[in-house]
Amino acid sequence: MEWETVIGLEVHVQLATKTKIFSGASTAFGAEPNTQACAIDLAMPGTLPSPNAKAFEYAIMFGLAVNAEIGKRSVFERKNYFYPDSPKGYQTTQLEQPIVGAGYIDIELDDGSTKRIRIHHAHLEEDAGKSLHEDFHDMTGIDLNRAGTPLIEVVTEPDISNKAEAVAFARKLHAIVTSLGIGDGDMSQGSMRFDVNISVRLKGQELGTRTETKNLNSFRFMERCIDQEVQRQIEVLEDGGKITQETRLYNGDTHTARPMRSKEEANDYRYFPCPDLLPVEITDEYIQSLRDKLPELPDARKARFIEQYGLSDYDAGLLGSDANTAHYFEVCAKACDDAKLSANWVAGELAARLNNEELAIQNSPVNAEQLAGLIARIKDQTISNKIAKQVFEAMWQGEGDADTVIEAKGLKQVSDSGALEKMVDDVMAANQQQVDAYRAAEPDKRKKMLGFFVGQIMKASKGQANPQQLNQILLSKLDS
Repeated sequence: MEWETVIGLEVHVQLATKTKIFSGASTAFGAEPNTQACAIDLAMPGTLPSPNAKAFEYAIMFGLAVNAEIGKRSVFERKNYFYPDSPKGYQTTQLEQPIVGAGYIDIELDDGSTKRIRIHHAHLEEDAGKSLHEDFHDMTGIDLNRAGTPLIEVVTEPDISNKAEAVAFARKLHAIVTSLGIGDGDMSQGSMRFDVNISVRLKGQELGTRTETKNLNSFRFMERCIDQEVQRQIEVLEDGGKITQETRLYNGDTHTARPMRSKEEANDYRYFPCPDLLPVEITDEYIQSLRDKLPELPDARKARFIEQYGLSDYDAGLLGSDANTAHYFEVCAKACDDAKLSANWVAGELAARLNNEELAIQNSPVNAEQLAGLIARIKDQTISNKIAKQVFEAMWQGEGDADTVIEAKGLKQVSDSGALEKMVDDVMAANQQQVDAYRAAEPDKRKKMLGFFVGQIMKASKGQANPQQLNQILLSKLDS
């Protein structure tokens, strides 16, 4: 049987306001539990909420960036439910008249084609608090610092067909949010969280029953979760069973998932207009003023990188997709005056190390100016590319800038022709049999045999011989 996967995403994006959506309480991350939740956040009797204008500004900027209609009349409603981390008994959110209407984001697929993912809408709402399970034995703690933090929830149409498209959309959304500066996109702190709605159907048939897996906080977890849930649903259906409409939880550490509760419909929440908040009217002039100050977005930045720096389509997409990575690259390229080498190092050695240690580029132990210093030493042939990796490792470990590490470890490249000639002579004398074989070989086989001598000399020089000079001297002596 040929199955099709249908996926829709709901993405919660924390907005980078300094205060909460309806109160003046701080949104700063990392404070002691329950020190940043005020009476308004908890809906204590006698309090009245007041909308945060900055949250509206950021939401509208997002809407403009994703080609969406902007809701000129925006209404808040109460979504009624009780969880321990939401003692108000309801969430203030938007349903019928959200701030952002229909829009779209185009994603690039692996085969180079483009696919349009439609956005149904995006609405403003407040976040709940957080349940703390790990810090207590047989109990759960509640931290209400996050209660009232402004979010936009982005809801897509079910246009996504597989895990690769889901991750491509999530990455593009992350790039747009961080480029706009309306959120930091830090998934480790819950600043961007993904709910994945998944169903499967036989090709050409009606949509199947969907499940929703909530609060995925990494692209990798999203990819693995989709794989697992699609396979589970197919196995259930092929065994003659039925899919239960439910909300599920996925544990990325154990790669396991379990039902959380049956899936509610909107009617279950008894939405009604919030009596404490008046509708918010948005003028065309205000929308235009925000449109005029939109920063450069990922697609435009990619095109500029190709034109300005001569980067390949792949490198420009990789470096231009994230605002922080783009900034790092541009600072590095300007400081060392070499965009190509900067692109290679940022997308190669640096990206691999950051990924391995799950660090954001803004938290890199090696900053852009320091990396530029290392690249400058490669350009002036003080060190080889191979030695540069040793220097980078030392810089990563906090041993200083490139010049300090090169000096302290004696890593300067050997470019003295006399010294190099002696190394070549010594290696040839010690390996006369290989020399004779090289000279007796056909020309097309000599290139491969040359590697033996280069390896021996590099070993003797501890990798510090100038590769270009070494090859010239070696070839002239072997071919003489």
